[in-house]
Amino acid sequence: MSRPIFPLCRAAFRGLAALAVASLIAACAGNPAALSDVRFDLGPVTPASTPGTLPPLKVLDVNAPPQLDNDGFMYRLGDASLQTSRYAHSHWTTSPARLLTQRLRATLSAHASVLTGVDAVPAPVLRVDLDQFEQVFDNANQSSGVVAARATLIQDGKVIGQHTFLARAPASMPDATGGARALAAASDQLVSQIAAWLSVQVLVGTP
Repeated sequence: MSRPIFPLCRAAFRGLAALAVASLIAACAGNPAALSDVRFDLGPVTPASTPGTLPPLKVLDVNAPPQLDNDGFMYRLGDASLQTSRYAHSHWTTSPARLLTQRLRATLSAHASVLTGVDAVPAPVLRVDLDQFEQVFDNANQSSGVVAARATLIQDGKVIGQHTFLARAPASMPDATGGARALAAASDQLVSQIAAWLSVQVLVGTP
């Protein structure tokens, strides 16, 4: 019967990671094309089935720390690990912060007229701070895409709501392709959570 091998000691996990890297290097040695850079995005947006009734909303660019403001594809060996790494030959098409900004605006546009921060139209402002966007390995064969962010809703210069969101989706494969799909699913979960939270906020202009 197959079952998770966690908890592993840190040395054992490092051994598994080293073995996986060694296998990858060996595979790439016989296949030069495997070393080419692969670019991922979050895929197409699934339209909402029912339009929402939010008033116009300014959705600012997602803020992110430096490690999430570039095209690097990050992963972590265990939730408790204090160290992150990046895939050498797999990257995002743009930074996770920009990918999530695009996803957020595209999805929320089904619920409201979405504006940007430069629009002069008076409207509530949604600010999202991205804290985590990475593939987390539970063991050598199992991983998840994990996205965490804090949303702040501002109206007339005052904070009227703030909430922290966390989304996690399992990866079908323990590699960058599986991680990218899992992070796309987790991003959709996170955006849905934010949309649901916005729907219960009291906003001026709500019908």
